[in-house]
Amino acid sequence: MAEFEATRGMPADSMIVYGVASDVEIMDRWLPQGLTVTGSGPGTVEAGGELVPGTGTHEGLFRASDEQLRVEWGGRDHPGYAGWLQVSDSASGTSEVTVHISLLDEPDSGAHADEVRELLDRSLGQLADEVRRRVDAAD
Repeated sequence: MAEFEATRGMPADSMIVYGVASDVEIMDRWLPQGLTVTGSGPGTVEAGGELVPGTGTHEGLFRASDEQLRVEWGGRDHPGYAGWLQVSDSASGTSEVTVHISLLDEPDSGAHADEVRELLDRSLGQLADEVRRRVDAAD
């Protein structure tokens, strides 16, 4: 079993960051290239693309908690995959995002593990860019 976690500072307060991170309609803008997510009903999403195991799309569970500023997800037909994203306030109008991914069938070291860590870091960078665009548009 492999557990991966990354944290990054964000250029806006936690409510703005959570609003961007929990919006299924724009997730493709910051998720890793090769992964697409669309809403498929209350509490579910469909994921597809080259980063998703197998072929076609897969149904996943999705929960966004406005009170906790937390997003959780998991594979319905791939129970070995789950993750969460937590937003917390930092100093002077900024915030921090932590993403955690659990892959039950993966080793926590080696080339694939390094790739997962790189994808996490890149996604958090893209999320920060998307948040920055949201803040700039509001000015």
